[in-house]
Amino acid sequence: MLFALTCLDKPGALQIRLDNRAAHLDFLNASGKVVFAGPFIEADTPVGSLVVIEAADRTEAEAFATADPYAKAGLFHDVTIREWRKVIG
Repeated sequence: MLFALTCLDKPGALQIRLDNRAAHLDFLNASGKVVFAGPFIEADTPVGSLVVIEAADRTEAEAFATADPYAKAGLFHDVTIREWRKVIG
């Protein structure tokens, strides 16, 4: 199953993002679950993340989201996890 993780940063948390970026990217790359991922951008500044993963079920997707170094560092003020189906592309 595919799950879309929509993660929005806390206001003023850019330094948390920058400080944890390398660990976040290492986590995503090592997981073997990521279909695609990238930041949301406003005025040339990252303000959140969209990560689409492959997981057996919602519980696995939630565990993945919780283990992300960005989440552990307290970067996000909101994380939404939704099952997602690829139709085009």
